[in-house]
Amino acid sequence: MNINVRPASAFGDVRAVLGPKSPEANVCWCLSYRIPSKLNNELRGRARGEYVAELCGAEPPPGVIAYDGDEPVGWAAVAPRSDTSFARNRKIPHVDDLPVWSLWCIRVRPGHRKQGLSHALIAGAVDFARAHGAPAIEAYPLDNGDARVDLTMAYAGIRKNFERAGFVYAADTTSVLAGHPRVLMRFDLR
Repeated sequence: MNINVRPASAFGDVRAVLGPKSPEANVCWCLSYRIPSKLNNELRGRARGEYVAELCGAEPPPGVIAYDGDEPVGWAAVAPRSDTSFARNRKIPHVDDLPVWSLWCIRVRPGHRKQGLSHALIAGAVDFARAHGAPAIEAYPLDNGDARVDLTMAYAGIRKNFERAGFVYAADTTSVLAGHPRVLMRFDLR
């Protein structure tokens, strides 16, 4: 396996990892935390993919994609926290006034899981945030201990993987996902 992580500027590659089989489906497209809930509810079917296509053409792109050779196999959403709903989220605290970036979604395509791609995606997201001048990057993973996590809700990542990547615990949250508490983890880039 030859894995490299690059900015998510090619919409076709983002669609391969996040997009639905039917373009009319109302899947997340990793927009839930990126845009205001009113807009998220208004965007239906093809409009969701079209919105993501615009994000892929913007600077910075909406995240990073992991490739096995030329095949897109994973995704991580990363952006300035101020540009996400985490800026206003009452369950995820602000540790300080530092203009941090948020890493909130990691997705690995079926058939490519259990091969270390989430680790590569976390490292790639950190590098991406650093390259765009972020002073720190935060994540809000599940603090699941050794308990199993439902794959549908594993998008937030798990605490152990972020600790392995050099993130440190920064705060508790009142957010719970799939029955597991989430914690705020931070990686200082200064």
